[in-house]
Amino acid sequence: MNQSSFGSINGENKHHGTPTNPCASDRVPGGSSSGSAVAVGARLVDFSLGTDTGGSVRVPASYCGIFGFRPSHGVVSTTGVIPMAQSLDTVGWFARDPVLLNQVGRVLLQMPDMHPARPEHIFIADDCFKLLSIPSDRVSKVLVNAAEKLLGGHILKTVSLGAYVEERVPSLKLFMGKGSRNEEPNIPSLVALSSAMRLLQRYEFKKNHGEWVSSVKPDLGPGISERVWEAIAATDENIDVCQRMLTELRAALASLVGDLGILAIPTVPGPPPKLQTEASTLETFRVRAFSLLSIAGVSGFCQLSIPLGMYDNLPVAVSLLAKHGSDAFLLNVVEILYDTLKEQVEIAENLGY
Repeated sequence: MNQSSFGSINGENKHHGTPTNPCASDRVPGGSSSGSAVAVGARLVDFSLGTDTGGSVRVPASYCGIFGFRPSHGVVSTTGVIPMAQSLDTVGWFARDPVLLNQVGRVLLQMPDMHPARPEHIFIADDCFKLLSIPSDRVSKVLVNAAEKLLGGHILKTVSLGAYVEERVPSLKLFMGKGSRNEEPNIPSLVALSSAMRLLQRYEFKKNHGEWVSSVKPDLGPGISERVWEAIAATDENIDVCQRMLTELRAALASLVGDLGILAIPTVPGPPPKLQTEASTLETFRVRAFSLLSIAGVSGFCQLSIPLGMYDNLPVAVSLLAKHGSDAFLLNVVEILYDTLKEQVEIAENLGY
């Protein structure tokens, strides 16, 4: 059950309490589907559902040390789900192991069993891994070593994703220079991408809920209240450009990865923040987080967050993305890869990197 804050990636809730992160009780569980993630991470249930508009499955999966899957936009029905922003809304799910995650996927995706296809390429977005607040090798090297051992080093390629997106998504130019460009490190084109995503999200939220919010004036928690009223004040300026960007980014990333390629990025830029951290302190983290989360959010690609053990007693995760509609392929790849990934995680933890 989703117990946390609508529109938050922290999961703190002033009305009903904050679900306890099973990996680190003094840290946020991630939002807004944190209740679902905590139930899986605490072994109360085998799997659970969650909604993901801006990151609300991927973030709590990462923070709670479990698998979280955001499907390709539109492939899982949202019938009966209260919309937040239809251009971005998805229904995803959590599990503790990739086999069950895949089994749930076969039901929700309404797809038969298929012969697993091995990836032809894994693109390591090296600029994205530089956003991490922990040593980037602790995340990227584990994935690279596992892929080399199981699939062969020839499939691994590096890409500067920010430069690629800036070159291939012309409508992004309108948003370049907006947002926290001076925060270091960051990737300006992905900060611009997340700014456009938030603009679209606010616009659609206002269309869906603006009248109710304006008339009822609900009692909202800190952070949530500010973002909701920002949405109510939003205009439709540049919305047509945002919509065009969805198409451009999907085409650009599809051209990069192809039918059997995968893109690897950090799920989030670091471990879960401490409970009740001041919003101003979190701002740099949020900028980096949404830079990463907006890649699948805007492109509509499927994304799977994979737990990679603990670093400094806090959970670590990596994400793999595949082109829109390749959900079954991605779920199968992670199921095949995970045993080798676990071996490399143990090596990394024993070596202290």
